[in-house]
Amino acid sequence: MARLTISLTDRTHWALKEAAARQKRSMGSIIEESLELRGIQPYDTAKEIVAKARAKSGLDTEEAMTLAVEETRRFRENR
Repeated sequence: MARLTISLTDRTHWALKEAAARQKRSMGSIIEESLELRGIQPYDTAKEIVAKARAKSGLDTEEAMTLAVEETRRFRENR
């Protein structure tokens, strides 16, 4: 398992430490779960997800790009 050093504010560090103690988990497991919930995935995983979505959609590349642009615009307008 890889190791990583990060800098947190004292407030965030204590909140993370308290949450870990309450949940009887490591701080690392909470951070890892949080990253996964934010959609942080290895490149290969993201690539596989996109490939599966393309296969199921039945859209060609141009249709997929048009749809993606439309959805992105719609999302940004509704913010």
